[in-house]
Amino acid sequence: MRNHSWNIVVKILTKHYDFTVVRQKGNHISLVDNDRKRLVVIPRHNPLKEPTLKSILDQAGVSKKDFIKHL
Repeated sequence: MRNHSWNIVVKILTKHYDFTVVRQKGNHISLVDNDRKRLVVIPRHNPLKEPTLKSILDQAGVSKKDFIKHL
């Protein structure tokens, strides 16, 4: 789960988990899940640190195993 860039995470969440980008402000991108109305904020850092990525996946309701399948 190391060395993933923010744009890969955004692509996976939008393509496979029905999230859409709702705004970009400064160094953060906000995504909303269309079904459950979850808000996920992703910092635009390369690479994302492992605890940050884990927190993003927890907010999105995505398991690490499912995320890794889509890499």
